[in-house]
Amino acid sequence: MKIEYDPKHDLLNIEFITEEAIAESVEFNGVIIDYSKDGRIVSIEILDAGKRTTKGPLDLLDLTIVKEKVIA
Repeated sequence: MKIEYDPKHDLLNIEFITEEAIAESVEFNGVIIDYSKDGRIVSIEILDAGKRTTKGPLDLLDLTIVKEKVIA
């Protein structure tokens, strides 16, 4: 996963799947979701991110990863 913020254009992009072709994009109220051919979410882009969230959205980044051990 890759998270990028472009302060010049105020765009926040969260990329879930790298090097995957985008087959379809859907925009709703300034949020664009890109899908692969098989329907997986490739990325989410937020237009005017600083206005929609907080100024400098990556300044408040708190990344917590929770991994559960699967018992078979």
